[in-house]
Order: sequence, then structure tokens, then C-alpha cells
Amino acid sequence: MHGERDALAFVRDVGFCSTFYRFPEGVACLWEAVAGRANPRWPRHSHHDAGIGLTWDLKDTLPATKRVYYGKLLKGRPLLVALDLFPMFYTLVRGRQRARDYRVEYEAGRLSHAARRIMDAMLDEHPQYTRELRANVFMLEPSKTRAFERAMAELQQGLWLVKSEERYEPTFSYRWDLLEAWLPDGVAEGRRLSREVAVAGLIERYARGAVFTTERQLARLFGIHPDEVARAVKTLVRARTVRADCAIDGWPGRWLMHAASGRGSCALQAVAGLGPRRPRRTYR
Repeated sequence: MHGERDALAFVRDVGFCSTFYRFPEGVACLWEAVAGRANPRWPRHSHHDAGIGLTWDLKDTLPATKRVYYGKLLKGRPLLVALDLFPMFYTLVRGRQRARDYRVEYEAGRLSHAARRIMDAMLDEHPQYTRELRANVFMLEPSKTRAFERAMAELQQGLWLVKSEERYEPTFSYRWDLLEAWLPDGVAEGRRLSREVAVAGLIERYARGAVFTTERQLARLFGIHPDEVARAVKTLVRARTVRADCAIDGWPGRWLMHAASGRGSCALQAVAGLGPRRPRRTYR
């Protein structure tokens, strides 16, 4: 992978990927694509490694130009998400809510007090840089840094706020914006989708790359109830997009396999030591 064009093609191809973290469920990893191999070893001097540097630059530049979404969406880990897939994540997390509905979440006990104060400030004025935002919510003191960071992580994972820029001059700082202001079309589409369509769409896109998986792994990866996964899988099986009850030689249990895997039957030969893995697209 040589630059932004290759990276954007990679994200659009796989739908969503991590930056550096290797998910055990086989979610695609941008660093692996840059390195051109699975499970690259972390270099001893990472600041001087070309692959680390390129991956770090790409996770900044692609979201800054609104060509992908970047945020913590799965298991608290940051993802780069193709814009055509992002509305499904929004439906899963926020449903039909708008930014102003944070007050409903707070009153229901699902949003912390610090997060509510930050949203109050962001609704008054946005975007804001980190220092300005901390000053507006009276959290500039070093003793309040951890509480501020926890609240910001909560708001990112809840798809209320998005990091819209990383500024390096004159000092390093993040700029934050309301998600619906930064990506209005994606949020509007997500609000229109039904949850059933969103769950099935995310499972189909993930299974297309991972090739084989299980309902239990899907529920754990996306953080949704097993009953929702089961209904989505039935829908995909009826559409002949996914095959169910497949056997993998040497492995216990039954597996789900994407119909686009190119295999005529559900039988699959296990590779020793590997779990479900997304094919490694290198774009070299």
C-alpha cells in the first residue's frame, strides 16, 4: 500500500478495519495491509518505521477529509469505516436519535454527568478544540484529565461526538464536532434505517471478508443480543447470502459461511492454528 488512494480503496473494500489492533475475530487491519503481511511484528524503534508512520498518517488524513469515519465502534477499539457502511453502525448505536437527545440518555442514567456537560457545551458552540472545550466545562485542571478523557470516550462510542481534526501547530490538539454536523448525510440515513436491516447488513459485510464465523462470535463482536443475530442470519440464509450449518474439517461445531466464498458446498478445510480471519488485502 503506497498512500491515501490505496488505503481508501482498502477501507471501502473491507467495509471497516482497525488501525493497529488485531481483532481475534479477524477484522481487517490497516497496518497489516500497509505491511503487506498478517501479524507483522511491532518494530523496536516504531518512530522510525515507515509502515507505522504511514498507517498513523492515514488514520488522520482519511477522516480529516471526510472520506471515511474514524472512531471507537467495536469493543472500545478505533475503526476506520467506509461511508456507505457507517449508517448501519449509527442505527445500531443511536437508532433514530439526534444530537439533542443526549438529555434523554442522561435522564435515563445512560450518560455520565461529565458527558452531559460536554454535550451542553458542544450544543452551544461547535466545533471546539480540546483545550477550549475543557475550559468551557471547567475541566482544565490536570486532576480532571482522566474524567474528561473517559467522558470523551463515552461520547465517541455513543456516536455523539467525532474527532474532526488533529492539529500539530502551534501545539498538538484535537478538534471535536457533533457527529450529525460533521457527517449529516450519514446520520440522516442511519436514522431512516431499521435496526433489522442494519444488523443484517453489518453481518453480511463482515462475513463477506471473514468468510466463516459463528452466531456467537457475531454477537460478541458487534455487542448485540444473540436473538438479533439469529434473526439476521435467517434473513441472510433466505436471501442465499450466507450458508448456515457448515462443517469445517478438524474443528468442532457448525459454522456460517458467506455465499461469495466461491465454494460449492459448506465443507471447508481448517488451517492449523487459525480462527476465522479476514483475507489480507495488501494493495501493493
